[in-house]
Amino acid sequence: MRPENRPNIIYIHSHDTGRYVQPYGHNVPTPNIQRLAEQGVLFRKAFCAAPTCSPSRAALLTGQSPHSAGMTGLVNRGFGLRDYSQHLLHTLKENGYHTVLGGLQHLHRDRTQLGFDQIVAPEKSTFVKDVAPAAAGFITNVNQQVASGQPFFMDVGFFETHREFPAIGPDDDPSLMRPPLPLPDTPATREDMAAYCTMARTLDQGVGMVLDTLDEAGIADQTLVILTTDHGVAFPGCKCHLTDHGIGVSLIMRGSAQFANGHFVGGRVIDAMISQIDIFPTLCELLDIAPPPWLQGKSFMSIMSSMVDEINEEIFAEVSYHAAYEPQRAVRTQRYKYIRRYVEEHTGHTGPVLANCDDSISKDLWLEQDWSERIIPNEQLYDLIFDPNETRNLAESTQYHDILADMQGRLQRWMERTNDPILTENPVSMPPEAVINQIDARSPKDTAGLFQVTR
Repeated sequence: MRPENRPNIIYIHSHDTGRYVQPYGHNVPTPNIQRLAEQGVLFRKAFCAAPTCSPSRAALLTGQSPHSAGMTGLVNRGFGLRDYSQHLLHTLKENGYHTVLGGLQHLHRDRTQLGFDQIVAPEKSTFVKDVAPAAAGFITNVNQQVASGQPFFMDVGFFETHREFPAIGPDDDPSLMRPPLPLPDTPATREDMAAYCTMARTLDQGVGMVLDTLDEAGIADQTLVILTTDHGVAFPGCKCHLTDHGIGVSLIMRGSAQFANGHFVGGRVIDAMISQIDIFPTLCELLDIAPPPWLQGKSFMSIMSSMVDEINEEIFAEVSYHAAYEPQRAVRTQRYKYIRRYVEEHTGHTGPVLANCDDSISKDLWLEQDWSERIIPNEQLYDLIFDPNETRNLAESTQYHDILADMQGRLQRWMERTNDPILTENPVSMPPEAVINQIDARSPKDTAGLFQVTR
């Protein structure tokens, strides 16, 4: 496929949104995201490769597990990609794309080192109020900035819906809210959810500005829009957890009838399991680009063309470092989830790692009820059909012995196949300049407890 026949690509990503937006059935008014879903394709079972910010984005943009990409922790804590040439933008540049950074990126402390042809994002703000106008300005003037017939790839990242949440807006009545599923329904959690909804409205306005500008510029039919988020919402039991509350993400893609046989239009819903590492190889097939050798994901174009119902028998996710070290791995099939924690082996710590949960009134509620004293099993097995909220651990049930063994084997083989460092080192090595919280810190803001790992 010649470059001039390839679509523009706009990759829009938010912070800490999970699936808590309107088209996934939640009472979170996001009409522009809803419009995108009604016009494009909604993936109901899309998952990130890590429920933490930088590792998740690294996996999506390199098409491999975070540990394979080298991003085992947060960029702002000193971690980075092993090879920045593996970023999607470089494959697209080599195939005729003009590449543009239009917002938050969270993969390098110096955004100028990523390799984008052009940066239109504000230097000091990644909020919608600053990013959306910058992205819209590029779209409006694209004919003056990009060579005739050359497609563009623009990465548009919004800080929203990361904490801290704003003051609750007039349209978000806490008494009418339902908190995220892991949390009890209380005045505090409803208030917290109302503040999230207010911020989600702002996110939606940013998405709407980009979509409206595409229409006004007359290039919506020439553009593939990919909308997703990094991981689950920043509530206890979600972000930084390997349950579906943490790894389940929104994913909506909208193209046009002019390419891919119209597979990305029409308000379709896909129930196949998709990992975000599958997006890179899918784009390669869609654009007729040779896939780079490091890719670990699979193209889902065969699903889009209805040739198959599934491409993945299982998907995988991981955590190594977030604010603190909390090594764990997971494998998920359509029916079962297996989570293996390695925290106790290194630290003796058996409870939740509190620094890996953002501070909030919802967190305070759990802490008041002795959350810190709860013991988390090293192995967890869940039946996702009868226990979709992953609350009944079956790992010690003799009835599930064979299933447990099968899931253990799946995870072990993946770890060996991808050379997971947790197999040979605990703690997983980290850059010498990286810093993390102590395992017993109660907050990621506990800067007095920051330290560097020594072996």
